[in-house]
Parts: sequence; structure tokens; C-alpha cells
Amino acid sequence: MLFYKFLKDKMEKRKNIQIKDNQNKEKKDRKVKENNDRKKKELIPEKVKNILKKQHYSIVGRHSAVEICRWTKKSLKNEGVCYKEQFYGIKSHLCCQMTPAVMWCPNRCIHCWRAIENTIDSRLGNDIDSPKEIIDGCIEAQRKLLIGFKIDKNSKKKQMSKADIKKYQEAQEPMQFAISLSGEPLVYKNIGGLVEELRKRGKTSFIVTNGLYPEKIEEMIEKNQLPTQLYISVNSPNKEMYQPFHRSSKIDAWERLNKSLELMSKIKGKTRTVFRINLVLNLNMIHPEQYAELIKKANPMFVELKGFMSVGYARDRLGYDRMPFHKDVVEFSKELLKFLPDYKFLDEKKDSRVVLLGKNKEDMKIKKNQI
Repeated sequence: MLFYKFLKDKMEKRKNIQIKDNQNKEKKDRKVKENNDRKKKELIPEKVKNILKKQHYSIVGRHSAVEICRWTKKSLKNEGVCYKEQFYGIKSHLCCQMTPAVMWCPNRCIHCWRAIENTIDSRLGNDIDSPKEIIDGCIEAQRKLLIGFKIDKNSKKKQMSKADIKKYQEAQEPMQFAISLSGEPLVYKNIGGLVEELRKRGKTSFIVTNGLYPEKIEEMIEKNQLPTQLYISVNSPNKEMYQPFHRSSKIDAWERLNKSLELMSKIKGKTRTVFRINLVLNLNMIHPEQYAELIKKANPMFVELKGFMSVGYARDRLGYDRMPFHKDVVEFSKELLKFLPDYKFLDEKKDSRVVLLGKNKEDMKIKKNQI
């Protein structure tokens, strides 16, 4: 009997050792998998991450980012709103300024505020985050970035925030996504799915594209995944000026842009459209008649003319002397209107150095059925 008990105990002990060994192996395998997953997720190099963090970006997932717009901050403190609220009716304090492709772009535009020297690629690939992951991550990141505006009424400490409490509470759930922070959003292969997910949640979306991915615009049209408002940035009036300004990696960039403008003319009634020009003094504020021909090709609802701002990394390429005053933007818009009989001066915002042209002032504000 003693022998059998001894044998049983020994077998039990061996079994426990085996279980422990298996647990250790599983733990080790899990750790290896986690490390591999972590490595897999690292699409943005550490050096670039540090640069973005210094610019107050919050990295979301593997390739997206959020930054709080200064007009969101101003609106929270009731110190003014951005021109998009004035022109189109979106709420500045409810806006999430983000990108699904923070350092991916085929262009190296000289007026761009981002660190274009550290652009990762012009292609993002297939190993990407889902629209849901991006949107949830952006909302979470936005909340963390806004924490400094919080006011604790129950605290005995002096509250330093000047934020409107009601607006701060509303801002916890942003309802407008400005997909334009940095990089080219259409590089993200599921950009249409991102728009669709935002629409499901009752949120508006503005996409600003450089127009070099007409195939993505076609796809979004076919799948009914167009944003609330689609912008195409056109900062050169002709092919000769395009490459020196945009320094594109695509040899057929001008042709691609023109294809996108043609597509824009075909989506009338399907979404709101904007032809956007960033004006740089003594550089691209010429040939209004050529810009007018491109505008006629696109037939947009609106034309935005925005003065270049020497901010961020753009300061290393173009100084303050290249920033047009608001009167310069107004004067150029008037020159442009001479060649656009169907358009008129709709609105302006002096502190943003921006002018809005369009066909009908009644179309400016976004309607519920346009979300």
C-alpha cells in the first residue's frame, strides 16, 4: 500500500510539474506573440513619433493621429469659432481634426506644415486598422487631449480652465471629423468604410485630398461612401507650376488631379464639393483665368481661397513674407470671379484669411439629409 501511495504521489508531482511547464511555455509563447504583434503594429518609426508628439499630435493605432485644432480650443472658451462653422454650420468644439495616414503622402508640397522630410511612404499597404478602431481611438485620444479644459466644481482648488462646461461635456463625443490633419487620407485603403462608419454614428465628415487618387474617389462614388464634404486642393494653375510646388512622387500627378476634378463634376447632388486653393504670396497667386478653367472642369459647389500660413515645418521653406494679407486673398478672389460668371462672393473670415465663393448662399449650411 505504501508503495502504491508513493507511486501515486510521484505521478501527481510529475503531473503538476508538467502542468507548470506547459503554463510557462504558454506564457512564453504569449509573450513572444505580444512582442511580434507589437512589432507588427509599429508602422511609424520612433523618431517620427517623437516629432509628432512635439507637435502635440496623439498617435492613434498604427497609422492615424489626432491634434486639437486651435479653433476647437477657442470655441471651448467662447473666444471664437473656425471659418468652417461660420461657412458650413459645423460646431468647432465638436470637431475632431484627424488623419488615417499621418505620414503617408505622394507629395512633398513646399507649403505643407508637416515634417515632409520624414514622410514614410506614398503607400500604406494592407496591414491597416479598421474604421471602427480608428474612430474609437480618435475619440479616446481627443478626450485625453482635452482633459486640461475640465472644470471640477466639487474641488476646493482654484480652477484654471476657462472652458464652457456645457461645451466641454458635449466635446466628449465629437460629431464632426475633419479628415485633413496630415498626410493624404485616400492612401488609407478603407477610407470609404471610415466615412460609412462615421455616417452610421450620425457624424459629419470632411475629406481634403490632393486629388491624386481618382480611383478611390470612383470607388467611394460606386459604394455610396462619399463624405459630407469633399475637398480637392489645387494649388497650381497649370502643369508647369505643379511639380515645383508639389514635388510629387507620381509622374502622372497632374493628369491624376485633372481626372479627380472631372469626377468631382459628376457627383453633384451626391455630396457637397469644394475646390480649395492655398495662396502663397509671389508664388501661385497668378493666372486666375487658368484656375477658373480648372474650377469649371470640377464644377464644385464652393471655392475656398485660403492664405498660406507660415507655421510648423513650413517655416523652414517659406517665411512670413510669403503669407498674403486678407486683402490680398480678397483681391485675388475678385480677379478669379471675373472668369467665373456662375459664382459670387459668399463669405469671408478675416482672422483666418479665407474667402468663400459659390453659386448660392442658401447652400452654405449643411442640412440633416447631407450628413
